[in-house]
Amino acid sequence: MTRSVARPVVCAVAADAAERAEHHRVRRAVFVDEQGIFAGDDLDSHDARDDVLHVVARVGDDVVGTVRLFPLDGRTWQGDRLAVLGTARTAGAGAPLVRFAVATAATRGGRRMVAHVQPANQRFFERLGWTAHGTEDYAGRPHVFMTIELADGVRDDQAPVLDEPGTQLGG
Repeated sequence: MTRSVARPVVCAVAADAAERAEHHRVRRAVFVDEQGIFAGDDLDSHDARDDVLHVVARVGDDVVGTVRLFPLDGRTWQGDRLAVLGTARTAGAGAPLVRFAVATAATRGGRRMVAHVQPANQRFFERLGWTAHGTEDYAGRPHVFMTIELADGVRDDQAPVLDEPGTQLGG
């Protein structure tokens, strides 16, 4: 009997223009083509900011997921545009992407992270330690405002070093 071995999900901050293009390709596939949340593309003013981190998740050589994160102030970070290609959702890329975003924000001085989550994903985020704070309209659709405290979740001696683009964390 042959047993299939799951391939690891590896998350990294996009290191160059080619990886950022892959990041945007996945977001477009999910938020424009699949879900129809945006027309044309989902780019906004945050994408042009120098302090925004565009993260990709790979299974083998394939980029299968993304998340974007950025500081709102010195202590609070926002994670958004979490997207996993429909064909790769069984690969389990969502949780590693969220964990990577949380660890990255914590290692950069964040103590709290916020996200606007589609209602269907609320339980997924709660299982990862996030807390719901009610529903709101975000990007023209209902979302759940969620937070996670970072100070207790990632200690300095446990956090991976994630200061440079291309730094990786396996899922």
